[in-house]
Amino acid sequence: MAWIMLVAASAVEIVMGLALKYADGWTRPVPSIIGVGAALGSVYLLTIAMRDLPAGTAYAAWTGIGAVGMTVLGMVLFGDPVSWLRLACIAMIIVAVAGLRFLET
Repeated sequence: MAWIMLVAASAVEIVMGLALKYADGWTRPVPSIIGVGAALGSVYLLTIAMRDLPAGTAYAAWTGIGAVGMTVLGMVLFGDPVSWLRLACIAMIIVAVAGLRFLET
């Protein structure tokens, strides 16, 4: 259950990142409010996951999943650069998060 909460926290963190991108430097109120609300929701879900997961594992996985999600969405939605090196780095983050998951048990 803790890993489900952690994945949910990471998904909400990705929503936060997207909202803040659309907030355009806090000049657009609706995405700004969504971003702040998502940030609070993400941290709340992370704290629930941390009840049963080691703090370092939970935090590293939370940030890693969020980073991968935002990087991929940046490529798809915003035309961020795509290169084999960037994709290799994303793959390494995924392997690292999976490693933390399986070493945690």
